Amino acid sequence: MASKRLVVDVHTHLYLPRYASLLRQRTTLPKIITRTRDDGRKEERLVILKDEPSGGRPIGPSYVERDEKLTFMKKHGIDISIVSTANPWLDFLQPKEAHQLSLQLNDDLEEYCSTGPTVSGTSMKQLYGFGLLPIVSSISTESLLEAVRQISASSHLKGLIMGTRGVGKGLDDEALDPIWAAISEAGLTVFLHPHYGISKESWGEKNNGHVLPLALGFPMETTIATTRLILSGVFDRFPSLRLLLAHSGGALPQLSSRLASCIDHDPIVASRLKHDARFYLGKLYLDALCYGPEELGFVSDVIARSNRYETGSKNVASGGRSSGSGRMLFGTDHPFFPPLSSSERWKSVVENLDAIENVQGWTEADKNGVKGGNAISLFNL
Repeated sequence: MASKRLVVDVHTHLYLPRYASLLRQRTTLPKIITRTRDDGRKEERLVILKDEPSGGRPIGPSYVERDEKLTFMKKHGIDISIVSTANPWLDFLQPKEAHQLSLQLNDDLEEYCSTGPTVSGTSMKQLYGFGLLPIVSSISTESLLEAVRQISASSHLKGLIMGTRGVGKGLDDEALDPIWAAISEAGLTVFLHPHYGISKESWGEKNNGHVLPLALGFPMETTIATTRLILSGVFDRFPSLRLLLAHSGGALPQLSSRLASCIDHDPIVASRLKHDARFYLGKLYLDALCYGPEELGFVSDVIARSNRYETGSKNVASGGRSSGSGRMLFGTDHPFFPPLSSSERWKSVVENLDAIENVQGWTEADKNGVKGGNAISLFNL
């Protein structure tokens, strides 16, 4: 089918005007500030966390305006984007405000997507979205369920983006079980994305800018959050849960056998799980962002072997690298990490597509699947 050759970006962000306006009004973090550059020009900068290098990151129209997103897509041959609000989402708000704003922003995102253009020759829109849940400490279950119902009823919202913190105790808090149940029943996909990283004391005294927090902190945050979900038995209680991990699952694929070995030596933890920990990696979806062909191939192998580790399975061979590709999806992280010149193509597009194209052992069908076909199937486009 021609649709299988479309390019779909599942990791692409925005700040809706209503959200950006809130950040501009704030006097405490997170906030958008305006400052004067050395050349005398004014610029806005987003400051999310304390002690951010360079006083935050510069933001412009590409963070907010739909036309900028569409221009980027056209320039880079991207047919469809599944857009999501970038961190820090609603984590900094009180429950009542977070609940109200989540519903408003989800309505805004539905309009952003539904009034956008259609992919030529198809009935598919160029823009779909991940909605927001007001997951903040002390939020009521009913408030969260209302947001799930709203997202499920929206024609162009195909899931929700979620940070790694739950309602006070993490995503493995059993208080979230009714939410996982509702999400699973609705067939929504959860895009799990990092925000807080890990303790800054880990990075030492030398100023290395954003490199260590982004290159290592973000993936490790995702690794730990996903592992906690596995250990809590969430995937046993809700086997149809669709979880898409940012940044190819962080370090979880590389550490999965070590994780399984440690569980084997802890009978209490082992008793919570129906299967070997490595089985659950085959239940996950991973974006293919910021990795070379060798890493993508390795991750694909880890996914493919998961069938060996189902309790009672008689499989002794892995499904093969090709089968592992079916759980991997293309992403760009736009509008973050822009090129230095407006005439340049974005490395997050060029290098990621090049990596996919050069994975040894993937067929053309596999590569087309990772570029877009897998997303079209997952989100039922």
